[in-house]
Amino acid sequence: MDGPADRTESIDTALSKAEKRKLYSGHLREPLLTELGNEEIRFSEDAVQLLKFHGSYQQNHRELRKTDKVRCWQMMLRLRNPGGRIPADLFAALDDLSDRYGNGTLRTTTRQAFQMHGVPKADLKTVIGTIISNLGSTLAACGDINRNVMAPAAPFEKGAYPAARKLADEIADLLSPEAAEGSYLDMWIDGDHSYRFQPTSAVRKARTRQHEGGVYSGSDAEPLYGDTYLPRKFKVAVTVPGDNSVDLLTQDIGLVAFADPSGALKGCNVYVGGGMGRTHNQDDTFARTADPLGYVKADDIFDLLQSIMALQRDHGDREVRKHARMKYLLHNKGISWFRSTLKSTYFKGELKGLRLEPRPKLEDYLGWHRQKKGLWFVGLPLTCGRLEGEVKTGLRKLVQTYQLEVRLTANQDLLLCNIGAPQKPAVKAALDALGFELPGEPAPLARHAMACPALPTCGLAITEAERALPAVLDRLDALLQRLEIDQPLLVRMTGCPNGCARPYMAELGLVGSGVNQYQLWLGGTPNLQTLARPFLQKMPLDQLESTLEPLLINWKQCGVRRSFGAHINRLGDQSVHQLLGTEA
Repeated sequence: MDGPADRTESIDTALSKAEKRKLYSGHLREPLLTELGNEEIRFSEDAVQLLKFHGSYQQNHRELRKTDKVRCWQMMLRLRNPGGRIPADLFAALDDLSDRYGNGTLRTTTRQAFQMHGVPKADLKTVIGTIISNLGSTLAACGDINRNVMAPAAPFEKGAYPAARKLADEIADLLSPEAAEGSYLDMWIDGDHSYRFQPTSAVRKARTRQHEGGVYSGSDAEPLYGDTYLPRKFKVAVTVPGDNSVDLLTQDIGLVAFADPSGALKGCNVYVGGGMGRTHNQDDTFARTADPLGYVKADDIFDLLQSIMALQRDHGDREVRKHARMKYLLHNKGISWFRSTLKSTYFKGELKGLRLEPRPKLEDYLGWHRQKKGLWFVGLPLTCGRLEGEVKTGLRKLVQTYQLEVRLTANQDLLLCNIGAPQKPAVKAALDALGFELPGEPAPLARHAMACPALPTCGLAITEAERALPAVLDRLDALLQRLEIDQPLLVRMTGCPNGCARPYMAELGLVGSGVNQYQLWLGGTPNLQTLARPFLQKMPLDQLESTLEPLLINWKQCGVRRSFGAHINRLGDQSVHQLLGTEA
């Protein structure tokens, strides 16, 4: 029989470096905890990988490398706030923290959370501790774990909207790591704050079932995740029938919530296996849209979610990280295998056929909307989600003066909610002064365009995205005007192939592949139901107009009756390549 030393050696031989790092971390504590107390300007690689689970990435500001060896090392901090909800006091705290410790900006992410950039290592504990004190959290905003749970940001009190928002909050608690939550609070803030983060009784009851059957990992400390957590990141979104503001098919789990006439949750359509990340020149990595799994009644939703996560925990690829997302498991094994394995080993409830849904639409909630009787909300467009300067200061004053709730959208925009009817004129006047005279009517191309931060802070960026997008949109707008085309395109741009702005769902996706060069992806649709395809591998950005003009002229000649993406798909790849002057 093997002794303890033999078993340890066997584990060391079997596990990858990434898996060992998690296993021996003491549930995400070391060496991060020790390095928080030293005077180094940056963390070691081992600590950096654990830091992600706590909501932060270490970054090297490329434009400061030669001039400021200290400030070039900085932390990007990301919040976890289900459905994009930011209470007034938390928003004020984030504003203060970004000015005092960060680079003076906040940025809304494509997962409905705020990011803060430029935080020195020495100030990280102060920043995260202050966020926790103001009832925020960064736990599980990054790392091999369930990320921020998305839901429609609009605070509508109609249909299934309230049920979807509540479900997103509950899923965030349900899939929160147990031991890591304790590590998180112990590490970042003094005193016992666990009492502030108690889930609902229904969630607490469901979490007890993490110790049962195939869902149980074998670890009492982390009954759902196990001591090595998940193979890679995991993403969940909830929406209502017809509202695709959350890019549902790009999620590991996408839920469409159905409610009864009283607003109570009846059940959900469930989709599994979406994901955007890929690697250039590696055909075994790819973007993928989710498969329909079935309909589950409300009483079984929590158990199904835990079961799906446990299945991915046990069967996801832990040897090759680029293949570790659940989308590859679905691609390799198929939805039939996935469903049968789920039923035989993990989930004892009932899965039925999908319920009929209306045709989905990319909702953005920009402009003024009635929230309910006596209350309004207003959606404000933010270019690439960046909040800074006078606009940031002005919004902070409005939020504090009227105690407004902020909600962030998956399209990187911001909603001000709970505006009383008597307050509406004053809020509108203040927004006019900040440049939001017509918040519901942004430039058509900019309305749904997105970009990732890319250079100079993201370590994965190959080229520009956020800083380049405004000029790209201006050039595209000029081209459309010259060709007398009055229908916009859904444009998304990233500095690398990891897909943080979900470019593979766009009608026109620009994916960084070299300095000022981009892959050209075409064929997504405005309602985010169709995956785009790559047609050019390295298009110089200065050739944008000459490359696209033949396609746009052909679209116009066909009457612009369909969206640009639908027109590309109707043409077929061979015809598109002919118009581009390339080989299929």
